[in-house]
Amino acid sequence: MSSGQEAGNVRLVGAVAGVGSGLTKVAVGHGFDTIKTRLQCSPAGTYNGAVDCLLKTVRNESIFALYKGATPPAVGWAAIDSLLLGSLHNYRLFLVRHGFTELTPSTDVKRLTLLGHGIAGLFAGWTSALLATPMEQLKVKLQLQLQRSTAERVYKGPIDCGRQIVRAHGVLGLWTGFTGSLAFRSNFFWMFGGFEALMRGFSKLDGTPYAVSLPLYVAVDAAAHSEEVSTPTANFLSGGLASFGYWIMAIPADNIKNRMMSTSHELPKPSFSATARQILAEGGFRGYYRGLGPTLLRAFPVNASALWVYEGLMRVLGAEKTRH
Repeated sequence: MSSGQEAGNVRLVGAVAGVGSGLTKVAVGHGFDTIKTRLQCSPAGTYNGAVDCLLKTVRNESIFALYKGATPPAVGWAAIDSLLLGSLHNYRLFLVRHGFTELTPSTDVKRLTLLGHGIAGLFAGWTSALLATPMEQLKVKLQLQLQRSTAERVYKGPIDCGRQIVRAHGVLGLWTGFTGSLAFRSNFFWMFGGFEALMRGFSKLDGTPYAVSLPLYVAVDAAAHSEEVSTPTANFLSGGLASFGYWIMAIPADNIKNRMMSTSHELPKPSFSATARQILAEGGFRGYYRGLGPTLLRAFPVNASALWVYEGLMRVLGAEKTRH
């Protein structure tokens, strides 16, 4: 087993690869995210669905309005995914060292269990919430400004937005919505557990007309012999398909989180439970699923591309292997 795994050292290779994933998410998905956020947080009746929101946004504010609030994600998603995926890799290695392993079928090579992949995703989601919460709060507040002219907007940009929040609530005001963020990011359990399950499923197609990947195994011991074939197509498809399950599970908490973050800095900070009750009172249980349409449209291309980039960089950088 590699020295990093034996000694339990923190490995930074996942954090480096995560930067590429974060930048990919912003480039591919920010326009979808703006539509989703406006559907979730605007007063009832403002838009008649995702298409109406898109058309009104472009007609009233120009096509560039879809990328309002893109500056915090451009910097933030690189940092957030660096923390998310860097910690994910380290949690996977930690769980491997502490016995969350099973033998790969037909070999004596150990791999992390599916449950282990889910737990690593859960812990990585919680870890990333520390950084994601203030970044996402700036993004949400900027996305909800409908004025075409900068001079008419409450927040002139991310720095001004952050300054006004700190002035009203102190530094901890930047973490308004933290409980919502924890609830939302708990669903990385399903994302990374599902991703691994799909990768294993694709590997079973080896030798069939439907094969998209041909891995025989990936060793936990990096020095072990492996006849692994590169699997970028399977990474792409698994990332996109796993994101559907993730978002179906996560969208209620995402609605609560975004509603908490969209509250004016001039008002008291909202609680998770009060926000959940408000959404239920306004729209019933369907209110928790506002924005699901554009979210699912965005989910496949964004997550497929991001995990394709991440997994490819992990292979290039020679990261320790815990899967298949």
